[in-house]
Amino acid sequence: MNRGERRALFRYRLRGYRLVEANARVGRYELDLILRRGMRLLVVEVKEKRGAAYGDPLEMIDDEKVRRIHAAAAGWLARHPELASLELEFEAAGVRGRSVERVPLT
Repeated sequence: MNRGERRALFRYRLRGYRLVEANARVGRYELDLILRRGMRLLVVEVKEKRGAAYGDPLEMIDDEKVRRIHAAAAGWLARHPELASLELEFEAAGVRGRSVERVPLT
C-alpha cells in the first residue's frame, strides 16, 4: 500500500469504514481499496499527486479506467459471494498532500 492509499484509508476509517482488502488483484486489474460500512461496500480508486504543478490527481481517471474498475469489482465479488448482498458503490480519492477529495464514480 502506497502513501496516498494509506492517507485515503485513514480518512475513510475516520468516517467509520473498515478495510476489507487493499490492492486486490483481479486478473490484470487492481482495486486499490475495498471498504465496508454497514451494508455498504465501497471500491475506491486512489490517485496521488505531490504538487500542484503536476495537475489534479483525479484527472488521471478516465472512462476506460472506470470501466476497468467496474469489471475488476465484478470479478472480485464473484470470488466473495458472501458480500454480494451489500450495496456496491465506487469512489475516487484524490490525494494532495494531507487533503483527500472524494468523488463518486459512475
